[in-house]
Amino acid sequence: MAARIDSVTEERAIVATNTDATSCKRYATDRGYWKDDFIKYFCKSVERKSPEISRGYFARVKSVYSLLKQFISLTRAAGLKSQVVSLGAGFDTSYWQLYCAGLHPTCYYEVDFVEVTSRKCHLIRSKFPLMDALQGPVEPSFTQDGLQSVNYRLIGADLRNTEELDHKLLAAGIDQEVPTIFVAECVLVYIEPKLSSQLVGWAGNHFSTSVFLNYEPFNANDTFGEVMKKNIKARGCSLLGIDACPDLESQQQRYLANGWTGSWAVAMDTVYQQLLPADEISRIERLEFLDEGDLLTQLLRHYCISVGYNDKSSIGLASMNIKEAAIR
Repeated sequence: MAARIDSVTEERAIVATNTDATSCKRYATDRGYWKDDFIKYFCKSVERKSPEISRGYFARVKSVYSLLKQFISLTRAAGLKSQVVSLGAGFDTSYWQLYCAGLHPTCYYEVDFVEVTSRKCHLIRSKFPLMDALQGPVEPSFTQDGLQSVNYRLIGADLRNTEELDHKLLAAGIDQEVPTIFVAECVLVYIEPKLSSQLVGWAGNHFSTSVFLNYEPFNANDTFGEVMKKNIKARGCSLLGIDACPDLESQQQRYLANGWTGSWAVAMDTVYQQLLPADEISRIERLEFLDEGDLLTQLLRHYCISVGYNDKSSIGLASMNIKEAAIR
């Protein structure tokens, strides 16, 4: 019983990270780091965040969103449908942003704990601008913890159980023959390595034209990393997967060992300093004064983006990269 209580308590702490991430994004968009007309529907005004946090979120959001757009553009250029599966989606707003940009995929699936999806259902249903993007020939249908519309599906499921995930996605209409991008932001690191490998392997072995895009902390064996782990532990979360892929090489090997034919990985300090457009970096650095530049560099050095890909349809998935994606 004690183990079960600990598990429930930790799940709640992980769910709470969604609230933290959403508030950080709301603050950053309020200050002008990037534009997001929909985050306000998921989070009220928030207290000030440090410039290091906002710049880190800018690099994360810009990179992930740019790669999403690049993937959808590649499928469209090939005359193919596309699917996005956001794993541990939280209150992410990428679907609505893609919809407004005219770049939404054929279908966008979001998966998270039932506690999160039930709250998101309520918020979507109560906000006209969110509902308006779900309209189609068939009215959106809601359950207590999910919804289904023509091109957006919200699903409550435990990502540690790939059998349940597979069943629920198939029931929601996912097509394993359609090019698909999986997005996991700070998700795998909270899952036991055996189970996260099963999840990565399930995706790689079931979707022959696909991308797995992962953002998470890594490189945590130095002093900064130990402090980072201690701070996260104090909030009730265990980084169960932090030691499984401690460097960029192991991040790439996780894909290659689990059904993916190619992979790459890059640390976020490289993304910030070399891959994102210099004019955009200059713009955001004028928004707020940063007292300690070294702290931002240290923070970015301990997060990375990794990508695995399978390209049976030969649509150019190996060419996906942050530098080209971010300037489009």
